[in-house]
Amino acid sequence: MKTRVTELLGIRYPIIQGGMQWVGTADLASAVSNAGGLGVLTALTQPSPEALAREIDRCRSMTDQPFGVNLTILPSVNSPPYAEYIEVVIDKGVKVIETAGNSPKAFIEKLKQNGVRIVHKCTSVRHALSAERNGVDAVSIDGFECAGHPGEDDVPGLVLIPLATRALRIPVVASGGIADGRGMAAAMALGAEGVNMGTRFCATVEAPIHEQIKQALVRASERDTKLIFRTLHNTGRVLRNAVSDEVVATEQRPGGCEFADVQLLVSGQRGRFALQSGELDAGLVWAGQVVGLIDDIPTCYELLQRIVAQCRESLARASALAA
Repeated sequence: MKTRVTELLGIRYPIIQGGMQWVGTADLASAVSNAGGLGVLTALTQPSPEALAREIDRCRSMTDQPFGVNLTILPSVNSPPYAEYIEVVIDKGVKVIETAGNSPKAFIEKLKQNGVRIVHKCTSVRHALSAERNGVDAVSIDGFECAGHPGEDDVPGLVLIPLATRALRIPVVASGGIADGRGMAAAMALGAEGVNMGTRFCATVEAPIHEQIKQALVRASERDTKLIFRTLHNTGRVLRNAVSDEVVATEQRPGGCEFADVQLLVSGQRGRFALQSGELDAGLVWAGQVVGLIDDIPTCYELLQRIVAQCRESLARASALAA
């Protein structure tokens, strides 16, 4: 396939693996890149910039295809050394970075001077336009169906994607709610030139997740996700389990809720333990409504071949109907 996204990133198919905490390691990223998409290492999964450098080396030992690094920039009392992670990306010759959270404006000039392509993930058109003005190369637009943080506007992809492609001059990657070639075809019909998938890649052979968690994703329906942090204005979508139910119950209690009231429940280490141990109720498991479309656990190669074939079939069928 050939779109501005494949040309920009140097990949065969316009399919990007989203950056996911504890999941975006060399095992998954290399498999996606070898299959023709863009695998993505999650920088903050690594405990330090030095550890990220080692993970980049490990990924290079597993693929000779392009791969990227995700860096989610969030305000916190003790922020990670974002500038040092950026230096590692540049020093190691990685040519694609996916940014999310706050604006990457402070790093854009340096990244572009070193030939790094920047794909920024947004949940609204206004933020996408700001990112375009700041100089990013492409925008990944995240619909309300997505896992992780869908923003506070609650606009789903069927509306958000065509709004973004109408407003932006740079390429748009559709993210959220895509698990198969039908979704990819729909996104392209709406003007997107690539897709970004997170939850779907969690249910693959190469994903570094316990088999019991993968099976939970297969069993789940589109109704089995939960919105948390709504009252804190930092909405997140996760797989429904005992922890997410307790978080929502805490938010709804009389008198309201502060983050400190749920902090221990939602800690990253608890989520990491759940993914690695297979104990579904041990911590948060981030997942999008797209779980309702996941029925198996293929290899990344099998998944991408299936998606591309189904996308072509869907576009041809739609074209025939129009004719």
